[in-house]
Amino acid sequence: MNRTRAFTLIELLVVIAIIAVLAGLAFPVFQSIQNQAKKTQAKNDLTQIVTAVNAFYTEYGRYPLVTADTIYGPAGSNNPNKTLFDVLRGINILENSRQVVFISPPDAKDPTQPRSGIGTAAATAGEYFDPWGTAYNIAIDGNYDNQIANPYSTNAGSATLRLGVIAWSCGTDLGSEGAATNKNGGKNKDDVISWQ
Repeated sequence: MNRTRAFTLIELLVVIAIIAVLAGLAFPVFQSIQNQAKKTQAKNDLTQIVTAVNAFYTEYGRYPLVTADTIYGPAGSNNPNKTLFDVLRGINILENSRQVVFISPPDAKDPTQPRSGIGTAAATAGEYFDPWGTAYNIAIDGNYDNQIANPYSTNAGSATLRLGVIAWSCGTDLGSEGAATNKNGGKNKDDVISWQ
C-alpha cells in the first residue's frame, strides 16, 4: 500500500505563522527603505528649487516677486508656493518677461492627493508638493542683505542663515509650521532642508 505524505493541519499552521513573523520583521525594513528614497527625492527637489531661484537672479539681476524677506509655502503667511513656481516655470510673464523655464517639475500622478510634483486639481493647481504630500517651503532674501531667518533657530543653530534662498520639506509628519518642532520641542529628524 502506497501512502502519500501530506501536511498536517498543525504543520500548515506553523508554516503560516513563520511566514507571518518574517513578513512582520521585513515590513519596517521596506518602510525604512521607502522613506529614505522619499528623503533623497525631496533633497533633490530642494536643490533644484534653490538652483532655479538663483538662476532667476542671474538672469534678471533680482529675486522673483520679493521686495522683503518672504516665505512661500505652508510656513508663509498667505503665500502659496504656486505664486513662485508660476514665475519659475515661465507661466507668469509679467514677472518672467522672457518666459525662461528655470524649473520643470512633473505633475503629481494623483490629483486628489498630490505627492512629488505639481498639483493639478483645482484646489492644489500649481503648488509644488514633496513626496509626503505637503507643499515645499521656500524663503527668499528679498531685502538683499544676504540673511534669512533660520526657521529652526529655536531648536539649534544661529537665528539667521547667510544665504539668499533656502527651501525645506516637513517630511513624514506632514507638519506645515515654519519651525517644524516635534512634541518634545526639538527639530524633527524627518525634515529635509536645503542648507545642510
